[in-house]
Formats: sequence, C-alpha cells, structure tokens
Amino acid sequence: MNQKSFYSHEDLIIFQLAFETAMTIFEMSQKFPQEEKYSLTDQIRRSSRSVCANLAEAWRKRRYKAAFIAKLSDCEAEAAETQVWIKFAVKCSYIDIQQGRELYKNYNQVLKGLVKMINNPNQWIIGK
Repeated sequence: MNQKSFYSHEDLIIFQLAFETAMTIFEMSQKFPQEEKYSLTDQIRRSSRSVCANLAEAWRKRRYKAAFIAKLSDCEAEAAETQVWIKFAVKCSYIDIQQGRELYKNYNQVLKGLVKMINNPNQWIIGK
C-alpha cells in the first residue's frame, strides 16, 4: 500500500471494515437488555466508534510521525477493547457465538492493518 493512492481515511479498507462493524454492533446492541444500557451497550458502542474516530484523527496527524503512531496505538487499543466487549456480549448470550466470531474476526483484520501501519509509518507520513 502506498499512502499516495489514498486521499482520505475513508479510503482505507481497515477504516471501512471498522465502520461497517461498528454499525453492525450498534444494530445488534439495540437488542441488549435495558439493564446493560449504561454498561455493556454504551461501552461496546463507544469503543467500536472510537476505532474509526482515532483512525480518522491519526490520518490527519500524518505530518508528525510520533503523533501518527500514538493515534494508531489508541486505535489499536480501542479495537482490542471492543473485542473484549464482544466476548462479554457472547458470554451473556446477547449475541450468538457465530455473530461474535464474525465481529471478532473483523477486529482481528482491523488490528492486523493497524499494526502494519504502526510498524511501517514512513510510507504513510506526509511532508517528510
């Protein structure tokens, strides 16, 4: 991948996958019990959305290598946190195992892309 072929964070496959998965989580979480509203429901929605928001912010910080990597690291942490909430949702039987595996797999793909960007920041940095 070459950063010159991307004009926006929205062009990144990992952003698209993270966004689609966050929307799926939102839809699924609408069926979570009311007593989870201020705990699991809020947390899984917040962390899944934060993956996208942090990736967008990292994209805009590409002039500064350290800032870029820091935001990608935040993004990585949010993706891993979302995986934990997915496991809780499955264990509490709010989503079925197959749905949970699919969501978890999507975040593994996002994490793989993020780690690749973190380990190779120079191909993404602008204004070197």
